[in-house]
Parts: sequence; structure tokens; C-alpha cells
Amino acid sequence: MEKRESSETAIAIGSDTNEPHYKPINESIKEPSYATKDDQGSTTGDSSNLQPTHTNASEDGWEYVTEMKLYLVIGMVTLACFIMLLDTSIVATAIPSITSDFHSLGDVGWYGSSYLICNCALQPLSGKIYSRFSSKWVFMFFLFVFELGSMITALATSSNMLIVGRAVAGMGGSGLVNGALTIIAACVPLHKRAAYLGFMMSFGQIGILVGPLIGGALTQYTTWRWCFWINLPAGGVTALILFFLHIPSRIEKIPFRNNIKATLVSLDLPGFFLFAPTAIMLLFALQWGGTKYAWGSATIIGLFCGSAGNFAVFLAWEYKKGDDAMIPFSMIKIRIVWCSCFIMLFSFGTQIITAYYLALYFQAVRGVTPTLSGVYLLPTILSQMISAIISGVLVGRLGYYMPWAIASAVLSAIGSGLLATFTPTTSTGTRIGFQVIGAVGRGCGMQMPIIAVQNATPSKQTSISMSIVAFCQTLGGAMFLSFAQTGLNTGLKDALHQYAPEVSSQAVAAAGATGFRHIILPASVPGVIHAYSQSINHVFYIAAGAAVASFFRFLGHRVEEYQKGEDCQARSLIALYLVFFPNCVGKLSLGIAAGIIRPYI
Repeated sequence: MEKRESSETAIAIGSDTNEPHYKPINESIKEPSYATKDDQGSTTGDSSNLQPTHTNASEDGWEYVTEMKLYLVIGMVTLACFIMLLDTSIVATAIPSITSDFHSLGDVGWYGSSYLICNCALQPLSGKIYSRFSSKWVFMFFLFVFELGSMITALATSSNMLIVGRAVAGMGGSGLVNGALTIIAACVPLHKRAAYLGFMMSFGQIGILVGPLIGGALTQYTTWRWCFWINLPAGGVTALILFFLHIPSRIEKIPFRNNIKATLVSLDLPGFFLFAPTAIMLLFALQWGGTKYAWGSATIIGLFCGSAGNFAVFLAWEYKKGDDAMIPFSMIKIRIVWCSCFIMLFSFGTQIITAYYLALYFQAVRGVTPTLSGVYLLPTILSQMISAIISGVLVGRLGYYMPWAIASAVLSAIGSGLLATFTPTTSTGTRIGFQVIGAVGRGCGMQMPIIAVQNATPSKQTSISMSIVAFCQTLGGAMFLSFAQTGLNTGLKDALHQYAPEVSSQAVAAAGATGFRHIILPASVPGVIHAYSQSINHVFYIAAGAAVASFFRFLGHRVEEYQKGEDCQARSLIALYLVFFPNCVGKLSLGIAAGIIRPYI
């Protein structure tokens, strides 16, 4: 019996394996230990008196932010993430007005890609910077750069100036999400962290949902420049309040001025200069594939091959650097880390497709204004936020995140599949109910990969691991938006030939989702609407596929873990059954029933 306890404890503190022991969160944060300091470093004896080497329990003497100061910190980093994510989608509805002012139709692709490329390329380096310097001041620096980029964009007098402003804003935005995650990890104990992360992520990601709607309203009633001016007051309030708040640090940060050369070396700048072109070539391939160039063209294939080759060189360099690398191999080898990165990539793909194309459905198929489409999106917005907060609280109470993560993937897949059944005449009740199913799924799982990674990595690697997760989130959004746009273009062209053969597909595509009604004959409008509806349905199938991929990634990983037979894993399996199985069966039955009765509604 003692031998088994000793073995389990060794796994729990990570002394004998790179694979973190799967345990409930509330077990990794035990009651205060009364063992001596020497006892806590031992791997023998009573495991109840042992603490994991990276435990986040407040009784270990770590300083946490509490009460009103905590609410201010959470509120400010959430606001910063909101305006950053808002900026990723708000430009979509402002582009027609921008191109009219600057006569720059050929630069349309750069307005979004310049922001995305700079944001994605800098994220791993931003994690390394957070690990070396004060989280508070680094966060405020990235916020300043983001606001500077927004101001340049708002003041732009030419298309090139606007592109530069978007690139600068992307550089600043690269450090905001992982900075917010790092700050929350420093301010909140692990058993309470899921609830706060759920609030931050759910509220922040509302920016993606409402971005096109706010952008459309501002462009219609004021000017497109206000799409970027609105970032400045929000960022100013955030910086002002954070300036007077203290953010604790989990690890010792060496002042930059003490040893400039050593500090620069520790950032692994060669690794960054190898990683940046890898990300840039990949994103260019995703942005241009299926739109500017065919997927099989030499340009796209060359970009993919160049990205893969450069990535191989980057991995070799990181392996040589060891634990001093920008992305340490010791962290990548942890199964929970790379598994969570894949989950975040697929789940955010589902999230961003739903955000973009639900609004497109309401405006193109139902013919409503941007403002009214925002009202129609309220079931998604509210359900997702409430689900994220409730699941976060329950994770802190029950200590298990896996059941919610798997339930999230299943409900997201079912919800996305149900959205693919929408037609031009779908009833209001059906639209609301199907939105709620998918939104509850996305909400209850959005913070679970982050909780898993923070529970599996030591505090000194929290910022680095968060930057990798944030990078995968951004990459997932770029990938699946590209796939979705290709699917929409292809599906719309085929559907127009079937339902409105007399209409030019090029003319409909050029007019946009809300302008085609003004360029075609009234008799052709129903056929074009039906074609749009069917092509958007194909896009929701892509979202469902992404959710299914995240489900199987979770399921395959956990089945292998369950076979180890530890007691806590058996308890987790029971919790998985109790939380997930009844709900899953109910929703699956609803999905099957909806598919059967839809033709008769």
C-alpha cells in the first residue's frame, strides 16, 4: 500500500515523468500542509502532506489579489481583450467605405491580413517577454502599441498608412490575450480560476460576435474611422486603472538594466526570427488560398513548403536551446499542453465561423439590418456567456474540467450541425433553440484547455504556455475562416447555377451579401436567397467538423489515461458519465429529431 502511494505521489509532482498526473483541480490544491519544508520535497510518505511543485494554493505564501482590486484587474484585462477581439472583426463591415475613400480595392486583403500576421507572428515571443519582465508593465506596453496602431489607422490618409496602422495594432494585440491569462493566473488561485477565465473569455469573445454589427452601425451613422477611435477611450481607462494596481509575480523577474545582453539572449531572438517567417508564410497561404490563388497553384504550394521547411529549422534550433528556448521542448512534450493547443485551434475555429456566418445568415438570407441581426444573435451571446461562467464555477467546486471539455465538443458539434439546417423560412423558436445548444457547448469549454495547461505547467512557464495556446487560437481562427470562405464561394457558385441560373455569380459575389438585392431582378431574389442559405449551411458543416475533431482529440487522449487505473481517474470517469452522458443523449436525440422533422416544419 505504501509503495503504491509513493508511486502515485511521484507521478503527481512530476518527478518521474514528463506526463503530468491527471487529477481533479481541487486535489491539486489541497488543504494546508503541515509537513516540514524538507518533507515537501520528498517523494515518499503520506501523499496527503505533499504538494505539487507548481501548486497555486494561497497557503503556500503566494500573494493573491482579492476583493475590489481583483474585480478591477479582471474587469480591465477583460476590457482590453474585448477591444482587441472586437478589432479583429469590426473592420469587415468598414471595408467598403474604406475602399471608396482611398480607391484601394486591390488592398482589401491587406486590411485584415496585416493585423493577423503581425499578431500571430509575435505571440510566442510575447510569452517569453512576460516570463522575463513584470506582467503588469509588459501588458501595458502591448496595450500602448495596440492603441497606437488604432490611432494611426483612424488618422490614415492613405491605404498604405492604414495597413501600417493595422500591422502596429496587430503587434500590440499579440500580447494582450496571453497577458490577460498570465495576469489572471498570478492573481487568482487555481480552484477559483476557471470562473474568472470563463467570464474573461466569454465577454472578450463577444467582441468577435458584435464587431461586424458595431462596425456596420458606426459606418452607417458616423464614419468608418470611429471603428478604430473607439479603442482609445477603452484602452485609456484600462491603462489608468492598472497603473495603480499591484500585480503579483510567481517568479523572480530580473530588471532589464541589470544585464541587458543576458536579458536579450534569454529572449531567444534567433528563435523568433526563425518562427516569424514560418507563421507569415503559413498565414499568407491560408489568406490567399482559394481566393487570390488556387489551392493547387505554385504560389500556395511554395508558401506551404517554405513554412514547413522553416518550421523544421526552427524546431532544430529550439531543441538545441533546451529550456532557454522561446518554446521549450520540455513543455511541448507534456501531452496536456499540445493536446490543449489542438483543442483550442479547433474550438476557436468553430467559434469564429459561428460568429461570422450567423450574422451573414441573418443579413443575407433573412434580409435584416446589421443592428437587428445583433438582436437575433442575443441567444448565442447570452447563452455562451452564462454557460462559460456557470461551468467555470462548477469546475472550481467539483474539481474536474474534462467532463465539461468533452461535453463542450459534443454540444458544439451538434449545435453547428443544427445551424446547418437553417432555411430562409426557419421559425424564430427553432433559430433560438438551435443557437442556444451550440452556444452552451462553446461556452462551457472555452476556458478548459487553459485550465488544463495551467494545471500541468510550472509557474515559470505559465506565460510561455499561454502564448502558445493564444497562438493556436489565432491560427485556428485564420485557418477555419479561410476554409469557410472557400466553402462559401464554391457553394454559392454551385447553388446559383441550380436556383438562379439567370444570375451572374460574379455579379452577386461582387455586390456582397447585403447588396445583391439591388442589382438583380425581383423575380430572381428568392433563388439567390436560397443559394446563399445553402452555401452558408455548408460553412456550418465545417464548424461542426472542427468541433468533432476537438472531441476525438480529447477522447483519444483520455482513454489512454483511464487505462492507467489510478483512483482519481476512476472518479473522473464517473464524473464524466454523470455530467456528460445524460446531457449528450438528450441533445443527440434532439438533433436526430430535428433532422427528421425539419422538412415538415
